[in-house]
Amino acid sequence: MKCIIIIGLALIGICSSEDKYTDRYDDINVDEILSNKRLFTSYIKCLMDQGRCTPEGKTLKVHVTDAIQNSCSKCTEIQKTKARKVVNYIRENNKDVWDELIKKYDPKDEFKEKYEAFLKSNF
Repeated sequence: MKCIIIIGLALIGICSSEDKYTDRYDDINVDEILSNKRLFTSYIKCLMDQGRCTPEGKTLKVHVTDAIQNSCSKCTEIQKTKARKVVNYIRENNKDVWDELIKKYDPKDEFKEKYEAFLKSNF
């Protein structure tokens, strides 16, 4: 009986972890990327299908649509904090880039209300 309970708890843990994006890149220094024009441009080109992607960029690109549509619900807490920081930086400092990203990932403004609420929240 104990074995069944342990296996059940393990399966719940596996299912729960699948509901989140990988935390493999949670330690990326987004401040370094935002302050380095070459790095920043490289990530934007990756997201816009205009350039090569690093492994981190590929992972971001795979999940960006889902994150926008679902208010980053599968993001870890670290990813949520960094996502808000990056998006707010882009909106304040590179409005044209923000407009291009939105045109690509939410062209009909279907999810604007969701991601705007996420960006304004602190948790």
